[in-house]
Amino acid sequence: MAASRYSFPYPVQELFAKRVAYFSMEFAIDQALKIYSGGLGFLAGSHLRSAYALGQHLVGVGMLWKLGYYDQGRNEDQTLRVDWQQKLYAYLEDTGITFTVRIHDADVWVKAYYLPPHVFQSAPLYLLTTDVAENDYVSRTISHRLYDGNAATKLAQYMVLGIGGGKLLDLLGYDAEIYHLNEAHALPVAFHLLQKFNKDREALRQHLVFTTHTPEEAGNEKHPIDLCLEMGYFSGLAKPEVQEATGIDDGLFNLSLAALRLAKRANGVSELHGHVASEMWGKYDGICDIDHITNAQNYSYWADTELYEAADRADDARLAERKATLKRQTFLDVADQTGRLFRPDVLTIVWARRFAGYKRADLLLRDRERFERLVTNTEYPVQIIWAGKPYPADQGAVDLFNSLVHLSHQYPNVAVLTGYELALSKLLKQGADIWLNNPRIPREASGTSGMTAAMNGALNLSTNDGWIPEFIKPGVNGFLVPEADYQHIGINEQDNHDAYYLYELLEEHVLPMYYERQHEWLALVKQSMADVRTAFGSDRMAREYYEKLYV
Repeated sequence: MAASRYSFPYPVQELFAKRVAYFSMEFAIDQALKIYSGGLGFLAGSHLRSAYALGQHLVGVGMLWKLGYYDQGRNEDQTLRVDWQQKLYAYLEDTGITFTVRIHDADVWVKAYYLPPHVFQSAPLYLLTTDVAENDYVSRTISHRLYDGNAATKLAQYMVLGIGGGKLLDLLGYDAEIYHLNEAHALPVAFHLLQKFNKDREALRQHLVFTTHTPEEAGNEKHPIDLCLEMGYFSGLAKPEVQEATGIDDGLFNLSLAALRLAKRANGVSELHGHVASEMWGKYDGICDIDHITNAQNYSYWADTELYEAADRADDARLAERKATLKRQTFLDVADQTGRLFRPDVLTIVWARRFAGYKRADLLLRDRERFERLVTNTEYPVQIIWAGKPYPADQGAVDLFNSLVHLSHQYPNVAVLTGYELALSKLLKQGADIWLNNPRIPREASGTSGMTAAMNGALNLSTNDGWIPEFIKPGVNGFLVPEADYQHIGINEQDNHDAYYLYELLEEHVLPMYYERQHEWLALVKQSMADVRTAFGSDRMAREYYEKLYV
């Protein structure tokens, strides 16, 4: 189809004229649009904001989740309650486009909505839903819950996003030169394209690129190939054709491996992750080259401009005053949720992100004697905030969250907040002095929360994983837990090592500097803000995708 059939809604810069369709299961563009769960969405949202700002010819394709991820409520004892509530978005435009996707030998109707660029200053975004009257109840639920726990429903979601997204672009007349898979969820679009290109695998390869976010092979999604065939995942290709195209001939279909064999280029999401991914997948034949493009976040959306104005003028008094004001605003929410009155003159440590085991929300509790000393220290007082959304079916993560809630009841200076979405995320970064980031090396592909924390005057205290090796200068722009020989020690020993040095840093460096050498503290803050501003702003990232992946 001719590209001229699609009228792009804003002027495109010549450097970025190549037509790109960007597929993602989630987009965190604004607090008002609850179609995301965590870091993957935060990344995609920042990417679309920067694509708009730079004038890139990029269109987003996602899903309109009727119930979102979930709403994080509280039970009577303040523990986590998972709530599901229908979301309504009056600002989305009905495109009037409906079509069907064949799932389990039945036609499922799909409807497309549109988020125009002017609403949130983001690239055009099309969102697909099956929650229409033409479908039966089961088909309508395909687009109800992001990351549905049922395997068949999850595959159906991937098919609607991939096959449905491909069909929508055909109907719109958007002749994409590049189909970009942000993770492998939308992989079914590759098989839709393979049929469209008369099974010409080289033609498909020239159009497909893939971003992988998972640093461990076991974490990459696999499904029984016969179930995929039965559901129509491969757009009518026979099993031998799928096996020949992907080189996967066992009973489990590996989504990421298939994407790496079908795409012309792929990337990891940090320099470290690019190396890890290349090594991890290098044992397989026929995969494409894996480069790296480090994740980033949108400076215009996340950064506090008054902090940067003070830093640019080297006005330390104004910088400290503005940070105190931001902390007061954050602490209003702490008081509202927990009944705790935090003080802006007290060092505030925040751990807030997705509750996954390897991120170690409870590492600070590993030595309870030292934790007790930390939270009861009157000479160098601290305040600690935890927040984040566990996956509702991950009982271990839910139990951990609830254990932190119970722990917080013992201390007036410890709080656990609910509702960790874009707005609370920004608020906590504004309220943090120390942004605690302690994933178990090498489990973090990138991580981005520390980037936006730095954009709001918080210092990173981190293990050396993900994006951190590209950013951190210990004692200059943040604090780094020294590494052990992780490849030759067990998890328990690793956690003990990291917890010990985390406390050493807090007790010997962080707290004395904050309370006794404020000028030195503010110098680190200013350096951190400067170092993150451009190098980890998503304008840089969006440019690199055109320069390195879309070429």
